Amino acid sequence: MNTKPFTSGLSKNAVTITRVADRQWHALDDDLVVGRGYAQHRPDGRLFVSIDTWHDAPFDQLAQAMLAELPAPLCTVVDEADVELTARWQRAGFTIRRREWEYEVPTDPRVTGLGAVLPPAGVTIVPAGQADESLLRAVDRAIRDEVEAGVGWQSMPVEVIPRTEGDTIVDPSMYTVAATPDRYLGLIRVVRVKRPRIGLVAVQSGKQRRGIARALLAHALGTLHRSGCAAAWAEVDESNQAASALFEGIGARPMNSNLELVR
Repeated sequence: MNTKPFTSGLSKNAVTITRVADRQWHALDDDLVVGRGYAQHRPDGRLFVSIDTWHDAPFDQLAQAMLAELPAPLCTVVDEADVELTARWQRAGFTIRRREWEYEVPTDPRVTGLGAVLPPAGVTIVPAGQADESLLRAVDRAIRDEVEAGVGWQSMPVEVIPRTEGDTIVDPSMYTVAATPDRYLGLIRVVRVKRPRIGLVAVQSGKQRRGIARALLAHALGTLHRSGCAAAWAEVDESNQAASALFEGIGARPMNSNLELVR
């Protein structure tokens, strides 16, 4: 445990920054926790940090302690509407690297226009929970290798759900896939935590522009609609014009934006 005192102005006592675990820090003011800092590696290898406190002084002091002990580069994510939090990270030396839009996606086929959409000839849609796990992992790995060789995973959604180290398939039951008799060509992952979220829609590069992504969306959104969900959510990097066009073309609306900052 590593402890460092700072003058806070919160009380007559000094704020003490304590590293309470490998990647966790506390700011203590007279034995009261007034701030917490965290660091976590994402599956793509990047190190993300976060600080939870109401006050500027503990934030700055936590940031100072964490930056002194963590390897660069460091990343963080903030709601773009939270101007104060963004300014705090910029004060700590972080700069804006990219913006990600959060879309509200309707599920009603009368709104999306996907009611009559079918997969191309020779392709079938395998519903969530019915995919062959070995074929699912194979197409997931192939798509990830293609992305990494191209734009890189730093362009993918910044919200990443927890998973076992090295395992990119969190829960096979979340995935709907587009299949041919001997292999899978694409997939869509829908996570139902608090509200339905489309975590990934992807098709192998050689099979794109055939309507497979729209067919996957049609099936997944239709399933949500029949279960009583009026809308789903999806995150899209603002530089990904194809994904933006896909979602906006079915009536999705950008509602919020997140900023990824890096130091």
